[in-house]
Amino acid sequence: MAKKSVAEIIVDTLVAAGVKRVFGVVGDSLNGITDNIRARDNIEFIAVRHEEGGAFAAGAEAHLTGDLAVCAGSCGPGNTHLINGLYDCHRSRVPVLALAAQIPSVEIGTGYFQETHPERLFRECSHYCELISTPEQAVRTIESAVAAALGQRGVAVVVLPGDVAYLEAEAPKVLLPTLGRRSALRPADADIRQAAQVLNNGRKVTILAGIGCAGAHAELLQVAELLQAPVVHALRGKEHVEPHNPYDVGLSGLLGMPAGYHALMEADTLLMLGTDFPYRQFYPEDARVVQVDVRPENIGRRTRVEIGLVGDVADTLRQLLQYLVSHPDSSHLEAAQERHRDDDAHLAELATGDAGDTSLHPQHVARLLDEMAAENAIFTCDVGTPTIWAARYLHMNGQRRLIGSFVHGSMANAVSQAYGAALSEPGRQVIAMCGDGGLAMLLSELLTIRQHNIPVKIIVFNNSALSFVELEMKAAGILEYGTELDNPDFGAVAEAAGLKGFRVSDPANLESVLREALAHDGPALVDAVVKRQELSIPPSIELKQAQGFGLYALKALMNGKGSELLELAKTNLFR
Repeated sequence: MAKKSVAEIIVDTLVAAGVKRVFGVVGDSLNGITDNIRARDNIEFIAVRHEEGGAFAAGAEAHLTGDLAVCAGSCGPGNTHLINGLYDCHRSRVPVLALAAQIPSVEIGTGYFQETHPERLFRECSHYCELISTPEQAVRTIESAVAAALGQRGVAVVVLPGDVAYLEAEAPKVLLPTLGRRSALRPADADIRQAAQVLNNGRKVTILAGIGCAGAHAELLQVAELLQAPVVHALRGKEHVEPHNPYDVGLSGLLGMPAGYHALMEADTLLMLGTDFPYRQFYPEDARVVQVDVRPENIGRRTRVEIGLVGDVADTLRQLLQYLVSHPDSSHLEAAQERHRDDDAHLAELATGDAGDTSLHPQHVARLLDEMAAENAIFTCDVGTPTIWAARYLHMNGQRRLIGSFVHGSMANAVSQAYGAALSEPGRQVIAMCGDGGLAMLLSELLTIRQHNIPVKIIVFNNSALSFVELEMKAAGILEYGTELDNPDFGAVAEAAGLKGFRVSDPANLESVLREALAHDGPALVDAVVKRQELSIPPSIELKQAQGFGLYALKALMNGKGSELLELAKTNLFR
């Protein structure tokens, strides 16, 4: 049997798994891997400026393709930079493998320069995290890592000392026996019949649908039709649930609107499909609940569940359809649909601007992006208010995709996810909806985009503040503190970095600037100056929040911030 270096064994296995690129920053402890990639034409190393960006980029690729994506970091600080992006990948349940290089093996445990212990560090954000300490471990370790990432849908980490990468071992043909194979997971028929009985007896049935509904669109519509049930989608389910769905009535939760909120709170029966929607205050208190999820640990941890069905959503719904009967009363559905139409009309009213104004309503920016973007555009959005505007104004049509840090909730994800998506899907339009704080946090990744000439379009919602944090402070009755951002002209920064840069503040110019940026043949950034005092009102305001906001207003007045209150009123009330 031929012998190969550990680095060659690892790269051979990645290629066999269909990996096309590795995102990372080079370093001496990674030389064995990067030099092996350099000599090949079927895999490439994408040099990024920050390893965290590389991990976010790999996560976006895995989200879009469902296939294994890879990032890498050199020893010590190089791979510790991966951690936040890997947490996001793992909590988003996308298959990503991280190569974490290590110091020379003989020095491990001596407090050597740049020494860390990645096999401990990454344990919490991975399904598999192991060290290759001898070359004989290489084949089994890398094949097990690939199987874990793909099979359990999450992160796997292989820790590799730089010197071990050059050592040789016997290298049999790569075998990945589970690659491309899918197993069905279905509940027992007796459990299906029991769940159907609960749903058939419900008078006001609502469906809460999440990312687990990917590939189950037809079955979801059939069930909604039979039960005359409005469908409320969780944010991660938006791209899979919303398209061509007459039963969809939007989101609930902090990002939602009244239709979704009331459809849930007024239900006497709730069917949860592939969602781990975390906000317990937005669940009905007295409804009977049936929950379907492939992960048994998700069932019943957000609300009390009467019947839990462990299974794939599409397969489970196909079983369930055999026992459901047509619901005779459509009043619950029709009320939710009417509210949803009202919500859409209200959102449209807010998504405008007056020529000559000195700043933009962010809703106006989001609405025009939705209207101008390609039918198969890929959107990424930063955590905070860009996620709110994406959730409320972007329309998914079955071709568009939406990626964000929707579970881990990290800042600074959108730009890196955008270039990861663009490299994965060349030729598709990719638009990053960024916050000014998020963009600034990983501003280095503009240089990654320039260096590789990746034609992403970056739209910065620039309100010179960590505005979502300010909203939370106001709701808690706290004066804003530490949230103001003294920003540069991001359009000029983009130009200096080698991108096409724009800056717009007058609503009269917004459409033409966005159109030019989206049409640009290459990477472009639009610095959209939006109103700092724009409020994103949740569908339901608790008494505690109202009291908190009143206390904030009183404190603002007493502290000489009456002008801010006036601007708040002008921005949100006098429109």
